[in-house]
Amino acid sequence: MLTKRIIPCLDVKDGRTVKGTKFINLSDAGDPVELAARYSDEGADELVLLDISASREGRKTFLNVVERVARAIQIPFTVGGGISTVEDVLRVLDAGADKVSLNTAIVVRPALLVEASRAVGSQSIVAAIDAKRTNGGWNVWIKGGIEQTALDAVAWAQEVTSRGAGELLVTSMDSDGTKAGYDLDLLRTISGCVTVPLIASGGAGTKDHLKQALTIGAADAVLAASIFHYQELSLGEIKIYLQENNIPVRL
Repeated sequence: MLTKRIIPCLDVKDGRTVKGTKFINLSDAGDPVELAARYSDEGADELVLLDISASREGRKTFLNVVERVARAIQIPFTVGGGISTVEDVLRVLDAGADKVSLNTAIVVRPALLVEASRAVGSQSIVAAIDAKRTNGGWNVWIKGGIEQTALDAVAWAQEVTSRGAGELLVTSMDSDGTKAGYDLDLLRTISGCVTVPLIASGGAGTKDHLKQALTIGAADAVLAASIFHYQELSLGEIKIYLQENNIPVRL
């Protein structure tokens, strides 16, 4: 059985790690390179590094931060934000990232997924889906959660995987930063209709929340931010708890 992954997420704005609630009310959480190094040393399986304001500001991603993180850690990491061309994808991977996360750019131009997966392989392409509940389903939002689209999140998950995404990063905007638990309905619905790995994001507050995302939500990995940044839970105690509950993890 494949081990489940625990992935700290670093949302970066103006060179600092930040954390908000439902994508607003951001507060400082520390230096991204220092945090990345700490999580690497403490046993994180991977990291996700997101330049959260790049798309809404219409600029490219922060390659200097990517390069510094790559030198500071010994685990794979994914970079997202401001990546809108195959050339951008190549630059981020050349700077040391293992995977790129695409969101706004693939909604604007879905063909980018096909082009990027052909250029670097689907294993390096993560489709990020920021979803908010609406009328009994979920809509996709872009540009760091400030612009709603007409896309249904579940149908979009199926489309992006058919176009070459090798993994999904699914964030519930309703749950983000609340520490009230992941949107298990969203996770279970999407995981049940795709064949690629799914990373659950948005709402982690307790060890049991992570367990629920991996079992009830059928996620392959869980992403969290606040509980790690503010040292409310350690990676070690989470992994021991999951192992005690018969969930395979890398210790």
